[in-house]
Amino acid sequence: MKFGIAIFPTDYAISMTELAPAVEQLGFESLWVAEHSHIPASRLSAWPGGAELPKHYWHSLDPFVALTAAALASKTLMVATGICLVIQRDPIHTAKEVASVDHLSNGRFLFGVGAGWNREEMADHGTDFETRFKLMRERVEAMKAIWTQDEAEYHGELVDFGPMWCWPKPVQKPHPPVLLGGSGPGVLKRVVGYADGWMPNRGNDLVRIPELQELARAAGRGPIPVTTYPKAEAAAIDEAAKAGVERCIWYVPPDGRDQALARLEVLAKLVKPYLG
Repeated sequence: MKFGIAIFPTDYAISMTELAPAVEQLGFESLWVAEHSHIPASRLSAWPGGAELPKHYWHSLDPFVALTAAALASKTLMVATGICLVIQRDPIHTAKEVASVDHLSNGRFLFGVGAGWNREEMADHGTDFETRFKLMRERVEAMKAIWTQDEAEYHGELVDFGPMWCWPKPVQKPHPPVLLGGSGPGVLKRVVGYADGWMPNRGNDLVRIPELQELARAAGRGPIPVTTYPKAEAAAIDEAAKAGVERCIWYVPPDGRDQALARLEVLAKLVKPYLG
């Protein structure tokens, strides 16, 4: 099993240039960053995590800038978005950012994507909440075309562009893995339809892994890797491994250097018996 660390890379958090090598040296495989472009002050959309939205949701750095710093400060560590809100991003620019980070890291980028939960945040980007899943699929498919075709074009209902030249291409072939986050009723079909992995964000989603793999077999695909966020305890890791999870991720605090490093040390002790 692989183990990763995640953080909201805020302007008051530990620097990515210090966190990345620390994560790498302690044996973790990957470092993940969350994304929110902004949080509308209206606060009409309820946060799924509770009543009061933590301020780190509107203090995070751009994920691709943060991950570039992390990649250049490490040697083998995978750097990843967990998740990138592609429904709020221009697919041409985002395709170039993904390819650029993959290039600068020499093929160490993982592309976690998702549709998000904040209606007002999406609306500020011109995204319709009701068609967000169709938009996400088309933008991912369009980016794949840009990454894999020398003269790329894409023609969908919501994303449409003619033949173009766009470099760099990703180091990873055919492109960095696309891991689709989410736990809704239609997520498994979306994963099988256009993603390379699934990132459920609820612990009880492990029971859906057999259904995911059955859908994959029916579509002529091999087993689809699963990345999840379990509790920080050995029993939860064992349960995830038994369910067929490939990777477990835990967050460290975004509130300062000392807090992040202290939590990182606790997590390193937790995973050490599993690293062999």
